[in-house]
Amino acid sequence: MGDEITIQQGFPDALRSSAAELYDAAFGAKLAIAIPDPASRMAVLKVGFNPAFSFVAIRDGEMVGIAGFKTSRGALTSGISFRVLKGELGFWGAIRAVLVLALFERDHVAGQLLMDGIGVSPTMRGSGIGTKLLHSLIAYSKTEGYRSIRLDVIDTNPAARRLYERVGFVPVKTEQFAYLRWLLGFGAATEMQYSLNTQA
Repeated sequence: MGDEITIQQGFPDALRSSAAELYDAAFGAKLAIAIPDPASRMAVLKVGFNPAFSFVAIRDGEMVGIAGFKTSRGALTSGISFRVLKGELGFWGAIRAVLVLALFERDHVAGQLLMDGIGVSPTMRGSGIGTKLLHSLIAYSKTEGYRSIRLDVIDTNPAARRLYERVGFVPVKTEQFAYLRWLLGFGAATEMQYSLNTQA
């Protein structure tokens, strides 16, 4: 029974720290450009998450995976406001963070669910949790009447791209950021989509 993994939408406040740790483990290198201090980054994530816009994997009461998403109503990270950043980083630190985070911002498109990051506990990778989280997002998108799901995967994360392709996502276009590689740590991002138009 201890090995059973449950997928659920949202998570209680008691698991905010776990959610922040998982998200930071997956995206800390990228987020560190905006918020270099790990403790400050964790504090911002804990406060800034909107749990309703996520699916999480729970094993023995512990969160071992998280997948965020964005709709016209909000996003997992929609609570990371200037006020939250200023409270943790100070005025100028918040200004810097906002400018850097704007580089990663993607506009929501009507009829499309936008993924807002997926992370799995390092000790649980390879156990199918990422696939289960993606299938939960697909089922949710169908129920909510979305026509497609979109995500962006960077060129330095081929393992994530393979996972998305196995589930059924297809590449749509690749955007080059060679001039920003020194800042971002990657040189290109590929937009991938999962079409729900032909799904039952």
